[in-house]
Amino acid sequence: MKEIKEVKEISTKYLNRDLSWIEFNWRVLEEAQDASTPLLERMKFLAIVSSNLDEFMSVRVAGLKDQIKAGYTKKDFTGYTPAGLIKRIMKRTAKMVTEQYKTYREVTRLLTKEGIVFTEYEDLNMSQKKAMDAYYHDIIFPVLTPMAVDQSRPFPLVHNHSVYLAVLLVREGDDPDEEPYFAIVQVPSNLSRYISVPTRPNSKKQEFILLEELMEHHIQSLFSGYIPISVHGFRVTRNADLTLNEEGAEDLLEEIEKELRRRRWGAPVRLEVQEGIHPYALAQLQEEFEIEEQIFEIDGPLDITYFMKLASTLTGFENLRYPRLNAKYPVEFEDTVDFFDVLKQKDVLVHHPFETFDAVTDFIVHAAYDPHVLAIKMTLYRASGKSPIIQALARAAESGKQVTVVVELKARFDEERNIAWARMLEKSGCHVVYGLVGLKTHAKITLVVRQEEHTLRRYVHVGTGNYNDSTARLYTDVGLFTSNSVIGEDASALFNEITGYSAPHDWQSFAVAPTDLKDKLFELIEREAGHARAGRPARIIAKMNSLSNQEMVDALYAASQAGVKIDLIIRGVCCLRPGVPGLSENITVRSIVDRFLEHSRMYYFENGGLVDVYLSSADWMTRNLTRRIELMCPVLDHDMKKMMIQILNVSLNDNVKARELMPNGMYSRIKNELTPYRSQFEALKITTWKKLRLES
Repeated sequence: MKEIKEVKEISTKYLNRDLSWIEFNWRVLEEAQDASTPLLERMKFLAIVSSNLDEFMSVRVAGLKDQIKAGYTKKDFTGYTPAGLIKRIMKRTAKMVTEQYKTYREVTRLLTKEGIVFTEYEDLNMSQKKAMDAYYHDIIFPVLTPMAVDQSRPFPLVHNHSVYLAVLLVREGDDPDEEPYFAIVQVPSNLSRYISVPTRPNSKKQEFILLEELMEHHIQSLFSGYIPISVHGFRVTRNADLTLNEEGAEDLLEEIEKELRRRRWGAPVRLEVQEGIHPYALAQLQEEFEIEEQIFEIDGPLDITYFMKLASTLTGFENLRYPRLNAKYPVEFEDTVDFFDVLKQKDVLVHHPFETFDAVTDFIVHAAYDPHVLAIKMTLYRASGKSPIIQALARAAESGKQVTVVVELKARFDEERNIAWARMLEKSGCHVVYGLVGLKTHAKITLVVRQEEHTLRRYVHVGTGNYNDSTARLYTDVGLFTSNSVIGEDASALFNEITGYSAPHDWQSFAVAPTDLKDKLFELIEREAGHARAGRPARIIAKMNSLSNQEMVDALYAASQAGVKIDLIIRGVCCLRPGVPGLSENITVRSIVDRFLEHSRMYYFENGGLVDVYLSSADWMTRNLTRRIELMCPVLDHDMKKMMIQILNVSLNDNVKARELMPNGMYSRIKNELTPYRSQFEALKITTWKKLRLES
C-alpha cells in the first residue's frame, strides 16, 4: 500500500464510528419528518429510529460503559477515549430524541386529520369509557402484578426494554408530607400496546388508547387502601451483548441458551422516564439502576416501536402508504419449471425486492424435490418466522438427500429463533453445523449437487442478504445463481472448511474472510492505484452498509492520492472523511435512506478497462474482515456484470433520497437541480431491461 501523506492532526483523518452511526439514525428520522413521505410510512420510520437506538444503546453504548468500568482510557484511532465518546454520544442522542418526539407530535396531529386518533381516557365519551373500563377489568387487570419496594421486598427484576409504571402512594389517612410508598407495575408485553376504542356516533374516525393510559387511570384498583400521588412510565435498556466462552463450552447451543437467560440481568445502560416524573420516584430508579447520566426524559409515550405494527395493520388507509411494489419474477425463470435447465445455459442475477425472493425459495424447494439432487448445503444467518426454506430443507433430508445447514447461533437478537430452527432441522435428519469457534458465519451461500447423466454438476446461489423471505421484501439485495464450475468448486471447498478440518483453500474465484478477503481487497485497491499512476482508467465504486476498518480507509486514501476516482455508497457508518485536500479529494460518499433498507454489498473495479465486479456478504468493518466467515464472489457473466453496473449507477444518480457526506462529517442532501431521480423507483426498470435483452 502506498504511504499516506501526513495531515496536521490525526483526528482530521477519520470520523468516529459511533458518532457516524448517530448521523445515520438522524437520516432515518429525516424520512419521518419528510412531508412527501406517506403518513403511515412516517410512523414506521419513527418506530425504526426507536428500534435502532435500542440496539445501539444495548450493544455499542454498553460496550463503552464496560470499557470505562474497566478503567480503559486509551484513545481509539478517531481520537476518542471511551469516557469522552460517551459524552458526545449522549449529547447528540438527546437532541435526536427531542427531535423525534417533536416529529411524533406532528405525525399524530396529521393522523388525527386523517381519522386516526390517539386519545386519552378523559377525552372519551361515556359509552367509550364504559367499554374501556370493561376492557381493563376483563383483560388487563387479571394479568397485572403490582410490585411494592420496601425493606422486606427488594426491587424486582426489571426486564430489558419493557415499559413499567413507577407509582408513588400514601396510605389513606396518613400525612401526605410523609415519605411515600414506592411500587412498580409492568405494562404487559403480551397484550396489545394500543387498544381500539369503539367508534363514536356518526364518526368514521378510528380511535386508539394506549395500554398504559388505561392502567394509569385505573391504578387505584391495584392498591386498595392507598392513594396514588404520582404515576409515570419508565423503561430500562440493559447490556444485551452476549459474552461467550466458546473455547471452554462443551455444547455451544447450551452455552448460548445460558447467556440468553443472563441477558435479562445485563447491566443497565440507559433509563428512559416520562417527562414530569416525581423526583422521589426518579431517585429510587437511579439508585436501583446505578445510572446518573444516561437518563432521557421523554415528552410522549415510551417506546414508540409499536408504531410499526399499528401502521402495518391499519386498514382502509392505502392512500397513506407507499404504492404497492409490483415485484417481478426473474424473467429468466418465468417460463420454466426447471431451474437447473436454465442455469446450465447462463447465470442469473436477481435484484431484490424489485425481483421477488420467491425465486430463491423456489430454487431451494425445487432442489428439495428433484430426484437427481444428491446434496444441499447452505448457510443460515437469519430466517423468517415461518420460513418455507426451512421446510424445504427438512423435506429434502427426510427424502434421503444429504442436507447440511450451517446455522449461526450467535446472530444477535435472533439466537432463540436460530436455536429452534437448528433443533427442528436436526430432527428432520439434516446435518446441522454451528460454524467455527470464535467466528460468526455471515456468508450467504447455497450449494446444490446434482447427478446429471454420467457427471455431477454443482449449482450455487450467492447473495448479499439473508435467506429470509420477510426481510427480502424490505431490503435491497442482490443474488447470483450460477452453475459455473470454478465457483462451484470454491463453494464445495468453503463448506468443507466450515464443517470439517480442511486447510485454507487456494481460492479460484472467491475471497473469504477472515483468511484472505481483506488482502484481496487491498490488492484490488492497489491495482487501481497502479493503473491511475500509469495513466490507465482507474475507478472504484463500492456499495456497502458500513466502512469502519482503519486499514481499509487508509487504503482508499492512498488510492485517492494516486488519482483513483472513488465513489462510495454507504448507507450507515462511514469513518472515512471525503473531500479533504491532499488526502481524499477524489472520494465521494453517498448515503441513501428510502422506502427499502439499502443492504447490498457490491464492488466495482475499473481495472484499466477490464472491469471486475463482485457481490459480497461483507461490509468493510473490522468484525466482517477479521471475526466472521464472509464471502466475496465475482460476477463473471458479461450481461450480469452490466446489470450490476446499472444497479450501481442508479444509486449514484439518486438526487432525491441520497445525502452526500461532507468533509466536516455532516450529511447534505444532493442538490436537486436536475429532473428528480429516485434510485429505488428507477431500479424496477432494470428488470424491464433484462426482459428486453432476453427477447432480443
